Amino acid sequence: MRIAIFTDTFFPQVNGVAKSLKRYSDYLLQKGHTVEIFTPELEGNHTYPYVHQFMSIPFFIYPECRTALALPNTILDRIQVFSPDFIHVATPLTMGVLGSHAAKKLNIPIISSYHTHFDQYLDYYKLSWISPILWRYLKWFYSHSERIFVPSQETLTHLQTKEFSNLSIWTRGVDCSLFHPFNQTVNIREKYNIQEPQILLYVGRLAPEKDLTTLQKIIEHTSMEWREKVHWLIVGDGPSFEELSSHLNERGNVTMTGYLSGSELASCYTASDLLVFPSQTETFGNVVLEALASGTPAVVSDRGGVCGIVEHNKTGKICRAGDYQNFIDQMEQLLSDKVSRLIMAKNAREYALKQTWEGIFDQLISECEQTIKQHFTKYKKNA
Repeated sequence: MRIAIFTDTFFPQVNGVAKSLKRYSDYLLQKGHTVEIFTPELEGNHTYPYVHQFMSIPFFIYPECRTALALPNTILDRIQVFSPDFIHVATPLTMGVLGSHAAKKLNIPIISSYHTHFDQYLDYYKLSWISPILWRYLKWFYSHSERIFVPSQETLTHLQTKEFSNLSIWTRGVDCSLFHPFNQTVNIREKYNIQEPQILLYVGRLAPEKDLTTLQKIIEHTSMEWREKVHWLIVGDGPSFEELSSHLNERGNVTMTGYLSGSELASCYTASDLLVFPSQTETFGNVVLEALASGTPAVVSDRGGVCGIVEHNKTGKICRAGDYQNFIDQMEQLLSDKVSRLIMAKNAREYALKQTWEGIFDQLISECEQTIKQHFTKYKKNA
């Protein structure tokens, strides 16, 4: 097939959407499909022969998504030349609007994906008053799609309550050859001079919507019994890095590594006893699945897509969202019980091994093909 993807974020940007779309495009090319991607300009002047880049400015709520400055006629001309079987609209910002506009003009099926709970982000930026306006816009934007793919059951249910239709689940996979329980490519203890017997890990963007307030309280209120026995690794970067660092830099048992990737990130998962991830706004939670693949149980919130990955008392613990004491209690219980952690580690790895990207993308393409057939069947009947 010939597939055009419109997205406001793409690799090498560091977020779940960009990484998933890069893996998706790699899969499509590997399977012999022809792909063209329309996206705002990429960081570091990265270029790919199948990517069209446009001048852009940061989106005010989520700077990693950029607002592209492109002319609709420029897009329309390129799409006419490319003649895709369908247009995949991955984000509801400028590029998404331009992609939808071209699809409607040329009678090309629109398939979209929903990746980010922007409405939930608003609470963390004191912009809740925008929520009704945002939902009116999102309902208008996605109403043009013949299929809307979401990453988790939680997200599907959330959109159903907002009266969205034509929803399907496109879940996420994990690279179990990179993330595995025996990955010690980098000696994390030596690299970060960790002396404490156990390591607790957070991985993710350092931004308000990740509920870093709860994470900070968990670190600060860990019981005296455990305070000197654990070392915290905070892996990630973002707008809250400096603020979080200023609160935690006096603690000798906290290391903030900045952004890591590849074998260094994989080694952090393997070296850690638990992943602690309090975010309430995830539509999926890629880092949680990476931890499970590494044999590292996860302690997560009971809100968002993460609670669809972790099975309570089997592959980790699910805690009350925002309740830092509940996180501490569950975390310390696991730290005290090595046998339970080892059983959970085994269960976590077994679960992750079933989440293959190949199978997930095969199912996605199969649903896309069905949607295309339905589109043109309907078009012929109405002609």
